[in-house]
Amino acid sequence: MLLYLLRHGESEGNKDGKFRGRTDFPLTERGKMQAEDASHFLCKIKISRIYSSPLIRASKTAEIISRRKNIRVNIDERFNNIFLGDWENRYKTDIKEKFPDEWKIWVNDPENLNVKGMETLDSVRRRTVEAANELCRDEENGVLIVTHRAVIKPLISGLLNINKPYFWRLQVDTASLSILELIEEGRGWMLRNLNINHYLKSFEEERF
Repeated sequence: MLLYLLRHGESEGNKDGKFRGRTDFPLTERGKMQAEDASHFLCKIKISRIYSSPLIRASKTAEIISRRKNIRVNIDERFNNIFLGDWENRYKTDIKEKFPDEWKIWVNDPENLNVKGMETLDSVRRRTVEAANELCRDEENGVLIVTHRAVIKPLISGLLNINKPYFWRLQVDTASLSILELIEEGRGWMLRNLNINHYLKSFEEERF
C-alpha cells in the first residue's frame, strides 16, 4: 500500500517568515491555489482515506482535496505540528537575534534542539510513526496525510529508520507530495518519491 504525505499550502506564517508550530495561521491566496493544484494532481491517484492535522492551514488544504476526491477528511491530532513553545508566531530573524545559541542548533543540528516548553523532533517522530503504522496496518489502498514540514521529515526518517542528522537533508516544499510504499512480507517502508512539486504553478523554497 502507498502512503501519501502532503505538506499544507503556503500560510500567512510562511509568507511572513515566522516560526509557526501550532499557531493557527490561515492559508494565503497562493496557498489556496497550491492546494487546488495538488487536488488536480491527486485526482488521478487512488486514495481511500484522508487524514489531516487539526490546524487550519492543513485542514483547509485537505478539504480542498477532499471535495475533488469526494472523501471525508479525518482530523487526527497525532499529525499536529511540532509544538514550539515561546518561539511560535515570532519572526525567525527575532529568534536568531535574541537566542543565537539555540538558533545555531536549529540551523545545524535541529534533531538535538531541546528548549524548555518545546516539543523535540524525537517526540514528533515517535508519535507520527506509531500513528502512520496503525492507520496503514490493514489498508490495501492509498492513505493521504496532510500535515506539516516538521511532521513529514521526522515521519519519513522514522519509517525508513534514517539516523540523525536527517532534518535539513530532506526538502519538503509547501503543498509538495512525498510517497512511501509499505513493502510486502514485513520488509518495512520504501521511499518512492520525495517533494513532488511540478504540479505547483507557484511556490517559494523555505530553507530554515
